[in-house]
Amino acid sequence: MTDTPSSSSKSPSRTELEPEWQRAFDWVEREVGCRIRSFERQPRWRPAFFLETERDGAPLPLYLRGERGALDHGVYPLEHEAKVFQVLESEGLPVPHVYGMIPDPKMIVLDRMPGRADLSTAKDEAERVSVLNHYMDLLADLHAIDPKRFEAIGVERPRGPEALGFADLARWEKAYRAAKNRPDAIIEFNYGWLRRNVPRDREKVACLQVDSAQFLFDSGRVTSFLDLELACLGDPAADLAGMRGRDMAEPLGPLNPAFERYFEKTGERIPKSVIDYHTVRFNLATPTTCAPIVAEPPDTVDFIQYLAWYWVWARASVEVIADSMGIALPQPTIPEPAKSEASPAHDLLVRKLGALRSQNEGFLRYELDTTWRNAVYLSRVESMWPEMEKEEAAEIDAILGRKTAPLDRAAELEAFVLEKGAAHEEALLGLFQKQCLRREALFQPVARELDGKHIQLID
Repeated sequence: MTDTPSSSSKSPSRTELEPEWQRAFDWVEREVGCRIRSFERQPRWRPAFFLETERDGAPLPLYLRGERGALDHGVYPLEHEAKVFQVLESEGLPVPHVYGMIPDPKMIVLDRMPGRADLSTAKDEAERVSVLNHYMDLLADLHAIDPKRFEAIGVERPRGPEALGFADLARWEKAYRAAKNRPDAIIEFNYGWLRRNVPRDREKVACLQVDSAQFLFDSGRVTSFLDLELACLGDPAADLAGMRGRDMAEPLGPLNPAFERYFEKTGERIPKSVIDYHTVRFNLATPTTCAPIVAEPPDTVDFIQYLAWYWVWARASVEVIADSMGIALPQPTIPEPAKSEASPAHDLLVRKLGALRSQNEGFLRYELDTTWRNAVYLSRVESMWPEMEKEEAAEIDAILGRKTAPLDRAAELEAFVLEKGAAHEEALLGLFQKQCLRREALFQPVARELDGKHIQLID
């Protein structure tokens, strides 16, 4: 499972569900041999259900985890995660048992594990430290599993420094290139930097959680790993790097002591430069996944969430690269929202959607909430972006060396990065930092857990 059910959400009766979910429930009862007593749809973009079932007279809580659908990143099929869970269970690590795969609609049937997600909800500092230490021990245990166990289920083993350094980068790049629908200088700069700076002296190969530090916990202990859909074979440094990205969404607390715990457990100290490299590589997966979606959002998307993931994680990569190079990054000027002729209509839309979301529950509340977030963002774009855009256009033209306005600044900037990015890293990093912070200011009131977040810089 990936989260706990909501206590206030109300579900329809089973007969009111769409036909595909009725088929899924029928499959669970038939193949798992249980009776569904109640259920709740998890209020999120990805189809998922919490089930209260009974088998042989005993309670059997289950979790159904579906495919991403229109938001699929196209890197691994859903079956991949199920197989990884099964390997980890056989190795004694805390993961949910897999009861099977529903073929139509495709969903994994898992145990609903005890505990809660998000370490920032720890009851006190002592529990936070205890849980994080336990996770670092379990991560070391994961990395100690023979990679052949994962090769046996179809996971490719990287061979050579570039393959080990890039890890699953080729998969993400292939998916991004296939879906790319606009120029993107920041993403292209990151790809170029990674290829210019791949570590050459790394050899150890291990199974990576990849989107690391996702777990449930209770009473100071980790109760289950979560979300192994991206698991692959690569450099163990990559999972420490992934923790820095996770920390921005779900604060983990100081990471330097956690990394020291891992080094003591494994007997190997990983250089900062290698962790920084993999931080940039891991962070890049988020903007590459989000860029095509925010350019052409499907109806099911929480647009602001994806927009925030894109810009915050793009900035995180910029900040890590700059830190590794000893470069101080500039700050843009953020104007105050300016009233315009359209402001009253924007304000009214925000108020009405805000009232509607507060009057509903469950999945409908989620849908209204995502639409309200869009309205807040658009109001600030209308009132703040014109001044920002003028300043940013001048900065881009200065880098391009243009005295007349380009026909397509985004396309020309991307072409400049591809041709001359290596020779202008400091100037480009400064521009990208300003671009990110300007966009973040536009959705700041509805950024929620990502408001003002910065990636932890490590010793």
